Amino acid sequence: MRNLAALIAGGLFGAGLLISGMTNTLKVQGWLDVFGQWDPTLAFVMGGGIIPMAIAWALTKNRTPVLGGEFPAKSKPEADKKLIVGSVLFGIGWGLAGLCPGPSIAALSFGGVGGITFVAAMVVGMLLAPKVRALLD
Repeated sequence: MRNLAALIAGGLFGAGLLISGMTNTLKVQGWLDVFGQWDPTLAFVMGGGIIPMAIAWALTKNRTPVLGGEFPAKSKPEADKKLIVGSVLFGIGWGLAGLCPGPSIAALSFGGVGGITFVAAMVVGMLLAPKVRALLD
């Protein structure tokens, strides 16, 4: 049952990415181009993710998930060196490619060589991340 729920949630997430334009690299780069021809429409996509998540966090207090397990603990809001370096690297990659992990997986079905190249580079980055993290400690 948990796998079916995960499949449905993942499908809805992918469809949302596609409909919202998050898989369109030019739209994402337009959002990031605040000093050029800025496209503010992705702010609504981000709000559409942040607002329901904030409500969900508030509703999970003293509850257990319907499909078992536990809700993850809220992360501590501290900006340490790892968070800053990771955020900068993520932002650089997002700005250059116009994709981040979720949309890149969705874009594999239509992104051609560019999409495949991005996902391959992302996997290499994920494999190198523990080594970089160790250097920051």
